Amino acid sequence: MVDIWDKLYFAARNVQREIRISDTVTAGEVGAAIETAKGSIYTGICVDTCCGLGVCAERNAIFQMLTNGETEIRRVLAIMPDGTTGAPCGACREMMTQLMPGHYRNVEIMIDYATKRVMTLGELTPEWWI
Repeated sequence: MVDIWDKLYFAARNVQREIRISDTVTAGEVGAAIETAKGSIYTGICVDTCCGLGVCAERNAIFQMLTNGETEIRRVLAIMPDGTTGAPCGACREMMTQLMPGHYRNVEIMIDYATKRVMTLGELTPEWWI
């Protein structure tokens, strides 16, 4: 039986692939998947630019969630270029805290898929300004 983390991992892996758009823009080196409170899964890829106008895969997935009318995240998984999973960057954490200021601390983050190590956003950001 496939658990939700496996579903998120395979969803993120399915969208992850490097796309060289130009000399200054690449995309897809990181793939992410989020599960919402309603059980929907949304994916996103990173877009990297030489001037910092890109976006992380996690925020891209969040934008897809918002586009589809959902606002509450339950779980997050991101696959890095080397195939490992890891924690969201500060900007992604900030976005999640601002979207769900009353209960962002409960969002589960897959830190290490190989060992199934999960942390909550509250553990990663215990003293957030919100």
